[in-house]
Amino acid sequence: MALNKGEWSEVYTFLKLLADGRLYAADSNLNQIPSIYYPILKILREEPAEQLTFSRESTIEIIDQFGNKILTLPIEDFKNKSLELLQHIKTSASSSFEIPSILDFMHSIHITKLKAESQEKRDITIVVHDIFTGHNPILGFSIKSKLGGASTLINASGATNFIFEIDNLLSDIQIDEINNIDTKSKIRDRISTIESYGSILSFKQVQNDNFKRNLMMIDSKFPEILAGMLQLFYKGQGNKISEVISKVSSLNPCNYDLSNNHPYYEYKVKNFLTDCALGMTPVSVWSGLYDANGGYIIVKENGDLVCYHIYNRNEFQEYLFNNTKLETPSSSRHGFGIIYKKDGHQFFNLNLQVRFL
Repeated sequence: MALNKGEWSEVYTFLKLLADGRLYAADSNLNQIPSIYYPILKILREEPAEQLTFSRESTIEIIDQFGNKILTLPIEDFKNKSLELLQHIKTSASSSFEIPSILDFMHSIHITKLKAESQEKRDITIVVHDIFTGHNPILGFSIKSKLGGASTLINASGATNFIFEIDNLLSDIQIDEINNIDTKSKIRDRISTIESYGSILSFKQVQNDNFKRNLMMIDSKFPEILAGMLQLFYKGQGNKISEVISKVSSLNPCNYDLSNNHPYYEYKVKNFLTDCALGMTPVSVWSGLYDANGGYIIVKENGDLVCYHIYNRNEFQEYLFNNTKLETPSSSRHGFGIIYKKDGHQFFNLNLQVRFL
């Protein structure tokens, strides 16, 4: 089975957590906080044919859903395999590759499902000892790896299109001219040409009603805030979330009272990024409950694991805010970046995709 570096990083995280026995918290710069850590008691796995518990004490005991112990292994086995896997991930020049020795080991411990379902936010389920409360909660974590290419926080789709109306109607000749612009920065150049003809793009609505309602869970005006960010981005005025939202704040499209320097826009976009990271998706109804209720586990370039949990939520939000960017996905695949007509009006879609730096 060939996996990419991000998928292999999920396997690595499983092996290393059982090898190390603890998970450290991180500050906003991904630095480990030595005084905040979570002892690993168990890792729970949902395999196609059975439910498994990997219990960590002096050894690793594998227990089935009926409470039967089916295998006992030394912790050293997991340490050795995690180091071997890390070396493969670091040195592989391929985007997707197989590692037979790791696959054999995973199969020997009854694991065949090596990656989480794409629609799920949680990639691993862990029972930790909470040193703050003394409880042993079951926590779901999303895993993001810095060993491969930068991963996405919000994937582009038709659901993430934002619809803008062109206020002054363009002629058919002008529309054809604009839609035929095929430069490297064609979306920006098309917007520039629209404006050169005395027209502007006015935000109309989010294409997907469910995504619109999810955004309004954060704030009734949040669709407008995101629309303003997209316009600035596609006009070439920045791509980092932190710099784009700073410009939106200066424009103040929602007419907030900024006399006391309340960070309205920054606060709302941080909540949005957090919700997307831990549970919200564009097409599913967002209840406000996190699927990845534990938080994020980051695999650093050197193989260390750190996490963001509820106790360091502020650091997690700062990390997301300062380490994400807007980017341009495929316009043909997701249906945006061209002028189209409907009911006597003219429209132009812009698409939202957010990726880690």
